[in-house]
Amino acid sequence: MDIPAFISQFYIEFPHLDRNLTPWAVLTHLEAELAKTITQLSEKDYVIKKGVAIHKSAQIETGVTLKKNTIIGKDCVVKSGAYLRNGVYLCNDVGIGANCEIKQSIIFPKSRIAHLNYVGNSLIGEDVNLEAGSVLANHFNEFKNRTVRVVLNQTIVDTQVGKFGSLIGDHCRIGANAVLNPGSILKKNTVIGRLQHLDQLQEFSRESG
Repeated sequence: MDIPAFISQFYIEFPHLDRNLTPWAVLTHLEAELAKTITQLSEKDYVIKKGVAIHKSAQIETGVTLKKNTIIGKDCVVKSGAYLRNGVYLCNDVGIGANCEIKQSIIFPKSRIAHLNYVGNSLIGEDVNLEAGSVLANHFNEFKNRTVRVVLNQTIVDTQVGKFGSLIGDHCRIGANAVLNPGSILKKNTVIGRLQHLDQLQEFSRESG
């Protein structure tokens, strides 16, 4: 899968990664990857403590919880009540609003995650905006077979992982209180309306049937 077709800067930020990796494979190994990256960061630029690296230019408000294997890049802002866990990488100039939860995800430069959002196991491209209350769901708790499937090139692909949220291309816009099902894949410049529920598997099955 060609991740740069969705996120142009992916291999600029991660030049050493295998170019045949799928987004779900990248996220599966993200904690280990970030743990290694943190050991290579300079304390001249970052405050590094207990497995968390924060660039000295970043603004972290009071009441933020940062679990180990978190990297917060240059000029980022993380508002009060945000909770980052299980491996999170914020590239330069990323904004995280109040009371958001970000789990095992990479967010690329100039993206904004407004308040009261949940982002689980996702890759979010450059200059993406998530309005308040939007959810990138990462798990099917309602099915016996909970592995996540995605629609890719007019084919249903089984990721063989139990948790994968979304691959969001550069410059996408996600409206307030929208919900994206696990396994959502958005091309660059996609707009999801407010209160919209995106279920690509259902849409594909309906179109194919």
